[in-house]
Amino acid sequence: MRAFSQTTEDLARQEIELPSWAFGNSGTRFKVFTQRGVPRDPFEKVADAAQVHRLTGLAPSVALHIPWDVVDDFGKLGEHARDSGVRLGTINTNTFQDDDYMLGSLCHVDERVRAKAIRHALDCVDIMDVTGSRDLKIWLPDGLNYPGQADLRDRQDRLADALGQIYARLAGHQRLVLEYKLFEPAFYATDVPDWGTAYVHCLALGERAVVCLDTGHHAPHTNIEFIVMQLLRLGRLGAFDFNSRFYADDDLIVGAADPFQLFRIMTEVVRGGGYDEGSEVTFMLDQCHNIEAKIPGQIRSVLNVQEMTARALLVDRAALAEAERAGDVLAANAVLMDAFYTDVRADLAAWRESRGLPADPTAAFRASGYAERVAAERVGGTQAGWGA
Repeated sequence: MRAFSQTTEDLARQEIELPSWAFGNSGTRFKVFTQRGVPRDPFEKVADAAQVHRLTGLAPSVALHIPWDVVDDFGKLGEHARDSGVRLGTINTNTFQDDDYMLGSLCHVDERVRAKAIRHALDCVDIMDVTGSRDLKIWLPDGLNYPGQADLRDRQDRLADALGQIYARLAGHQRLVLEYKLFEPAFYATDVPDWGTAYVHCLALGERAVVCLDTGHHAPHTNIEFIVMQLLRLGRLGAFDFNSRFYADDDLIVGAADPFQLFRIMTEVVRGGGYDEGSEVTFMLDQCHNIEAKIPGQIRSVLNVQEMTARALLVDRAALAEAERAGDVLAANAVLMDAFYTDVRADLAAWRESRGLPADPTAAFRASGYAERVAAERVGGTQAGWGA
């Protein structure tokens, strides 16, 4: 097995994008829970995200969700981000909170509704031009609840046409990132339900169309690392949305339900070149902290990804390849398990200190007084949350 000291150069370039919406109020289908000190606007969301990066060194960019994060001047928001030590990242579209989209957006049979959804995506690209963002991420809630509700093939044709119009608007350095989801809110058929559907649409669009893999968007017992491998092999894995799930799309802290799965995923990322220097794969969190504090939840999340990445980097590739060639099943499995069972937390803590970061970022945040200060300052106004 490799020594931890052999992994630090790779660990030093790790970047995990934070979602602005993780700092707002969220909840279940039945209730959104409020917390003291929650941001009231995108500027305060960025300020909170910057605290995560300041303490971990892992989160230098913040993804925005439109229209939740609309401001009068995105240039000013970008400047605020830079002054805070971070930058603005992925721009996420929203076609799931408007009455017009009850029966779909880009797949809708009504040309007016479809044009509205396309216009929204193009407006998001306009924002990208100002913020310098590379990625436009599209997740569609489009789908059907009942057989016969709509023509499945016609909807795919409309989707292909709409995505083509959006893709044509992108600048040369910008990418369209298409996210898939097995179900919800549609229960009979979802228009982009799996990686294969996302892949074929991206393939038709062009090289700057790539797939986003959300770790919570799969059927139970799906081998997610296999999908990671395949999309890396095909050169179309554009982004991760990290979260964790016990049952469906639970949006829990990444690694909370199955740390071994996160390790296996990161092992395939490393093996497949997705973590190489110059890789264009974006690693982002997409989870909601319904009952836990927002900033500590994000700190825990990025540290979980860092820890499993460190373990994946410990895998002795030469020994693994030798065991695989020899057909030694147990030896090959042991190489992976030895890396997974290695406790790297003390090594990571010492390494953080050597880089001028707190050994324990969570404890450092608690001691900083930041949470108490913003709770006192952010009185009045409307807290950010789902839909804002």
